[in-house]
Amino acid sequence: MGKRRTNAGLAVVAALVALPFVPLFLWAFAGEWRFPDLLPSEWSLRGIVYLVEPGGRVLGATLTSLLIAGATAIASVAVGLPAGMALGRYEFRLKGLVIFFILLPILVPPLASTMGIHLTFIRLGLADSAFGVFLVHLVPTVPYTAIILTSVFAKRTGELEEAARTLGASAWRAFLYVTLPQVAPGVAVAALFGFLISWSQYVLTLLIGGGNVVTLPMLLFSAASGNDPVITSGLALVFVLPAIAALLLALRYLNSGDERELLGVGKPS
Repeated sequence: MGKRRTNAGLAVVAALVALPFVPLFLWAFAGEWRFPDLLPSEWSLRGIVYLVEPGGRVLGATLTSLLIAGATAIASVAVGLPAGMALGRYEFRLKGLVIFFILLPILVPPLASTMGIHLTFIRLGLADSAFGVFLVHLVPTVPYTAIILTSVFAKRTGELEEAARTLGASAWRAFLYVTLPQVAPGVAVAALFGFLISWSQYVLTLLIGGGNVVTLPMLLFSAASGNDPVITSGLALVFVLPAIAALLLALRYLNSGDERELLGVGKPS
């Protein structure tokens, strides 16, 4: 009975989440849709053809967004992991101040901070490049990953690592084979946040990329400022698909991690 209620609740939530995307889906296939018609009076594949056109801007922008967001997620976790370990495991003076400075990049208005970064990147030759966009995307993503991983490591006592070191494992092997599998769900969540934040960036990409680095959010904002709801709706659907896929993948991984915990795998006997 409880499981049925849970499934029914999840179905209701899924329906509520999917409901706003129904008009987007209809507009993507609409040829003509005038108020107050409930459905389009004519249907067309113009929006879909624009999305999948070989050599078109959409495919290139999508690939660029995926590469930058994926690299940003990996790099932000790589930077945030040691910070999270230090802040979560140890207590020291001025710890609150350190956390404040880590969060400072997301507390300051992004436009103000990006203007200063842009001047620095121009001097370093990083402006108007994909690598520069990747670096500036680390500014808002690293604080989130560091804080998420701090909460993950704050719940750990370190007893398993101490036992592994007592049995002769090096610090690196203890981290690789003991710590990392235990915190893998938290790392997955941090990586998901890093990916989604980078994937949706528009202002940072526009200022640092200078229009030379075209990502999917830039095409979406450009289409939304025009008067073509068909193209805008198609781009919006493409924009949201990788985010949903990444979220479902992370949830599946977290669920599998919960199952392993229920079975006792990875726990000390």
